[in-house]
Amino acid sequence: MAYIVDRRLNGKHKSAVNRQRFIRRFRAHIRDAVNDAVSKRSIQDMERGERITIPRRDLAEPQFHHGNGGKRGMVHPGNKTFNRGDRIQRPDGGGGQGSGDGEASNQGEGADDFAFEIDKQEFLNFLFEDLELPNLVKRHLEGAKTFRIKHGGIVSQGNPAKIHIVRSMRQASMRRRALTSAKRRQLRELQAEHADLLEQEQSPERQARLAELDERIAKLERRIGNIPFLDTVDLRYNHHIKQPVPVSRAVMFCIMDVSGSMNQDMKDLAKRFFLLLFLFLERNYEHIDVVFIRHHTAAKEVDEEEFFYSRETGGTIVSSALKLTADIIQERYPADEWNIYAAQASDGDNWNDDSPACTKILREQLLPHMQYFSYVEVMPRKHQALWLEYERLQQAMPDAFAMQQLDSPADIYPAFRELFKRRMEDNA
Repeated sequence: MAYIVDRRLNGKHKSAVNRQRFIRRFRAHIRDAVNDAVSKRSIQDMERGERITIPRRDLAEPQFHHGNGGKRGMVHPGNKTFNRGDRIQRPDGGGGQGSGDGEASNQGEGADDFAFEIDKQEFLNFLFEDLELPNLVKRHLEGAKTFRIKHGGIVSQGNPAKIHIVRSMRQASMRRRALTSAKRRQLRELQAEHADLLEQEQSPERQARLAELDERIAKLERRIGNIPFLDTVDLRYNHHIKQPVPVSRAVMFCIMDVSGSMNQDMKDLAKRFFLLLFLFLERNYEHIDVVFIRHHTAAKEVDEEEFFYSRETGGTIVSSALKLTADIIQERYPADEWNIYAAQASDGDNWNDDSPACTKILREQLLPHMQYFSYVEVMPRKHQALWLEYERLQQAMPDAFAMQQLDSPADIYPAFRELFKRRMEDNA
């Protein structure tokens, strides 16, 4: 396994490795600062860094240093000279344990708290830490976009950087054995005959035969030694292929109420929630579709620009948006191929007869095909029929349906984290 260490220097001659180590060490402080910053800035300003301040006391580290040196007096427990309650003379130097001259200052002085900047990417990493789309389990093959490199066997032609040393040496050993097997067998026979002649009584004929055997043995050894230890035909290389990877295909339906009962503050609150959701999806999930639906008495699928900035308004029939969602799922997003999610924002105001219809559509047409449906109610004067209907639905299907209430911009991020926090069963 190869490890790559980035030694490039950041600003003020600090290495990237040291910076990442520092961020890991003070992760809790940075996370708290990010959570505090989210409640103070607008959603449009989410994609910028933040200045983090860490108290000086939390930066203290144990360190080795030289002592004062010279002679000094110390009283240890169990000594024979002093008893408990005895007073001893203060050591020289007005500061007692300090090393200064004992002069007090009329102004308080100290070290400032440590402050540093995290960039946009680091800020967003902490912002969306431990968040995920629940129940993202279905898989589908997206042939052309996502691949992984997989070992595809051993080949005889390839890049020198991919040479397989063990297989190459094994191939060379087999080649040498195959080319020299007959010669080695003949060499063993000649050596055995040579040893037998040496044990017998010497005569001129035997001496001549020994000389002949020596010559033939030397010739065979030279021929065997001329076989190269490693030849180009022995080289073997690792072969890697690109294999399509199944990826999670998901779609998020963003459903926003723009009826007349939603005043501008409510609409701004809903838009901020969806901007945060859109930023989360765009950053964390590459293969995801986002469908924007606005509704009053009628629902309409719109693009991102119209969803966030259109001023169209009207009455309120929430079921129109849920019906449109069901139609789009049936037409474009088969439940056996897609992970389907939805987030709805409304003030809860709805026609009385329409709220039960919304629950029926969710229970019978949407939730059986969805991974997760989240509902946020923005600045309600008091909970109305839609919230009460949804409460009963949440009690019946707690894993697939969740609700949160937004009263102010500071509630957006906590509610968002509660809706999309990583669940323990998802990590099992």
